Amino acid sequence: MNRKHVILTTILTAGAMLLSCADDKNSPETPQPPTPEKPSTGDVRVLTTTANRSKDLDESWINFSTKDNMSPSTIRLVPSTEFQTMDGFGAAITGSTCYNLMRMKPADRKEFLTTTFSPDNGYGFSYVRISIGCSDFSLSEFTCCDKEGIENFALSSEDKDYVIPILKEILAINPDLKIMGTPWTAPRWMKVNNLKDLKPYNSWTSGQLNPKYYADYGEYFVKWIQAMKDNGIDIYSVTPQNEPLNRGNSASMYMGWEEERDFVKNGLGPALERAGLDTKVYAFDHNYNYDNMPDQKSYPTKIYQDSEAAQYLDGAAYHNYGGDKDELTVVHNATPGMDLVFTETSIGTWNDGQNLGSRLTDDMEQVALGTVNRWCKGVIVWNLVLGEDEDGKYGPYRPGGCSTCFGAVDINRDYTRMTKNSHYYIIAHMASVVQPDAVRIGTQGFTAKGLTYTAFKNPDNSYAIVMSNSSSNDIKATVDDGSHHFPVTVPARSAVSLNWK
Repeated sequence: MNRKHVILTTILTAGAMLLSCADDKNSPETPQPPTPEKPSTGDVRVLTTTANRSKDLDESWINFSTKDNMSPSTIRLVPSTEFQTMDGFGAAITGSTCYNLMRMKPADRKEFLTTTFSPDNGYGFSYVRISIGCSDFSLSEFTCCDKEGIENFALSSEDKDYVIPILKEILAINPDLKIMGTPWTAPRWMKVNNLKDLKPYNSWTSGQLNPKYYADYGEYFVKWIQAMKDNGIDIYSVTPQNEPLNRGNSASMYMGWEEERDFVKNGLGPALERAGLDTKVYAFDHNYNYDNMPDQKSYPTKIYQDSEAAQYLDGAAYHNYGGDKDELTVVHNATPGMDLVFTETSIGTWNDGQNLGSRLTDDMEQVALGTVNRWCKGVIVWNLVLGEDEDGKYGPYRPGGCSTCFGAVDINRDYTRMTKNSHYYIIAHMASVVQPDAVRIGTQGFTAKGLTYTAFKNPDNSYAIVMSNSSSNDIKATVDDGSHHFPVTVPARSAVSLNWK
């Protein structure tokens, strides 16, 4: 697939290259042989990123081999074995992300968004997540109906001044972008302290949804989807509640599996149906380990057992802040007819998030490839862009939210320099070669310690394989699709994406 890619040079850079005249190896006194030019075309397009940034989404090309394949290290594609159909890959477009993007120079912002979202001139990010109301990365606490009465619904100033303008810019670049919406809390007038006492709970943090407002809250989702549509933005999917088992976020609301089941079948599902909306609905949207709450284990599969609720659900969404990704396979095997999407993961000071050397291959293995190899049809990381404040922290973030997070991309205080972190790279490596509606296909043959990979057949009949090598040695392999084969070297501690017709 010969897609041109714009690579930012003045922004999205890890730092400037300093040249010393006194040590100039290309000076007349120390002539050097010319550097051979890299091929600009070939049979197989390759993108490579190394953990030491010596290769930074570098593009190269490989030609098909004309000799018979006798290699013992052959990875064979098995197109007849099909798994899930992919929706896409991307990041969260939070209020904070949009605030930072809007403070950039328009030309720099356009270049960054084109590089990130264009399927022809960029990496083709194709699936984003936004909040319904505020998140912990918003400019203030709000919902779209803070005055009691669903008739008082209205989009917020953050929506109108930041999120919608940025989404419109992205949609102009990639009209096929998929958008997921998620609330962090219901309006406070809909919340109670618990489902036994049912006392009003006028707080952004914690509380539960009053069952008497199931219908109104379902209508809240409908009004939000319709309001976004009126602004030219189609909503592809929603989840009923972000992290429903987390009471402690700056904006949050507890919703156990029985509550979510009842809200879906008595509020959200019927409201979407009455409005004629085909928006996909994904249950749960929280951690692999169900926050170690025994009564919440297998949260989505318990909801699926209720046929009234299950008829309105397309699957379940997961985060990786607790537990193991193998839970995805457990849930898939229990309910193979329901989809899985991965919707949030963060980097920060706690996991050395700005150090590509410590994060690249782990995030490839755990997030990008690990979730897809366990049936996820979409992968979305947290904030696309965060900005540095005077204290050296990245946001804006709400009090009680994450003060130690980094973005997929971080931008400096004067909005002139951007630094890509691991989450940008892992999504770019997937989205750049795996088209929406691609099918994950089988592979067999060569394996090696530290090598992780997965393969796809795209709608245009091209193939893609994405590989990660966490070992300290290069790994050489041969890829064979049954009609063509070619050699590939996966450098030590790197990610490599390949695409060919």
